[in-house]
Amino acid sequence: MIGEILGERYEVQQLLGKKAGRRTLLARDLQTQELVVIKLLSFGGDFEWDSLKLFEREAETLKSLSHPLIPHYLNYFEVNLPTLKGFALVQTYIHAQTLEQYLQTGRTFTEVEIKQIAKAVLEILIYLHELHPPAIHRDIKPSNILLGERSGNSVGQIYLVDFGSVQTVLGAETGTRTVVGTYGYMPQEQFGGRTVPASDIYSLGATLIYLVTGTHPADLPQKDFRIQFEQAANLSPSFTNWLKWMIEPSLERRFSSAAGAIAALDKPQPTNLPALVVGKPDGSKIQLIKNWDSLEIIVPSDGFHPSIIFTGLFAIAWNSFILFWTIGALSAPFPVNIPFALFSLPFWGAGFFMLYKFIFNLFGRICLRLNPEQITLTRELFAWKFSRPRPSPRQSITKLVYIPKHFTKDSEGTRVAVPAQLYILSGVQKYQVGANDGGIKSEAELEWLAHELSDWLGLPINNPMGS
Repeated sequence: MIGEILGERYEVQQLLGKKAGRRTLLARDLQTQELVVIKLLSFGGDFEWDSLKLFEREAETLKSLSHPLIPHYLNYFEVNLPTLKGFALVQTYIHAQTLEQYLQTGRTFTEVEIKQIAKAVLEILIYLHELHPPAIHRDIKPSNILLGERSGNSVGQIYLVDFGSVQTVLGAETGTRTVVGTYGYMPQEQFGGRTVPASDIYSLGATLIYLVTGTHPADLPQKDFRIQFEQAANLSPSFTNWLKWMIEPSLERRFSSAAGAIAALDKPQPTNLPALVVGKPDGSKIQLIKNWDSLEIIVPSDGFHPSIIFTGLFAIAWNSFILFWTIGALSAPFPVNIPFALFSLPFWGAGFFMLYKFIFNLFGRICLRLNPEQITLTRELFAWKFSRPRPSPRQSITKLVYIPKHFTKDSEGTRVAVPAQLYILSGVQKYQVGANDGGIKSEAELEWLAHELSDWLGLPINNPMGS
């Protein structure tokens, strides 16, 4: 087809790519003398109507997009030649090689360069995913990302191309589902025909792993559907953890947005995280719910225990006595009864507190919650929630402290056991989930939570005892 004129305007210069029913051509626009890219969909023996649907969707999507790092739509026309019949999509030509081509020529990328590539693609995804309705690329991989020449300390300009698999969220919800994408770069949900913005996040993560290791993601070992890339990569612990969040098989644990992924990439993280990995102790009833931007620890009550029977009986006896006293006080003539009634109020407070403590031991729970904005510690009983201490900003968190169980001596020299403690310091507030009233008493559980919090917060575990 070299030298052939398409659409009475475009002179074919070079064949860039070819696969079943499709060709990608480099052509010159005879009106503007500019180079353009023409994507051809031809009618043939292997033609499928789904291919035409995707081709038309790509044209409509490109027509609606306006981003300097995405090819611009130029034209769309029918091709009716003796040797070729089909449709043509014309778009701007970007003079750059794909990441795949760079890898094939032996180029390697440093961690700094890979972070630059990641951030550049994520910024393009922010634009796509914030459209109304959001546009999901569905086929992010090294051959669909172009990289321009190096410029100073920059790895080069990044472009995202090939919107032949694009889908809007609205289309995904109302139309039939077509499984498209490239094996090795597709998340679990995409195999089922379901795609969300986080699906592009996974594909980008798999692409970055290819850049890091030089090995196709599908050829790397997997465990529980997770790509095991750590041994084949030489990355900092913080960037390794970030990549793990990118390729989480579970949608609930993966970055949900490109903006969130950039925020986590930019966030400075210490590399002196604890090496010891502590698992949840057998039989623990504590719930730990976490993803990239939130963590929740739920400590249920101990439930019924013979030791609380005395507390319950004493609370009932106390409140019964105060009730009898109050009735008697109020039955006195007015206004003599007022001072006696007011005198009973502190005793009512103590009685209600004992009753609350008894019921809380049966049905209450303690919840520590962290999100991008704040940290909160609440005691919850049915529909009532009490924050103690008050919530404080997430960025105020400065220290994670775990003190193992130890012994000390009281004022009389008697050896006394001090239970293990775990708390977070945030500004002037102290959020404690161990050794306080109703908190965790198990040292094994506290040690497990200490390592989970350390890994998630990116803070080392501080032990004032020095061991």
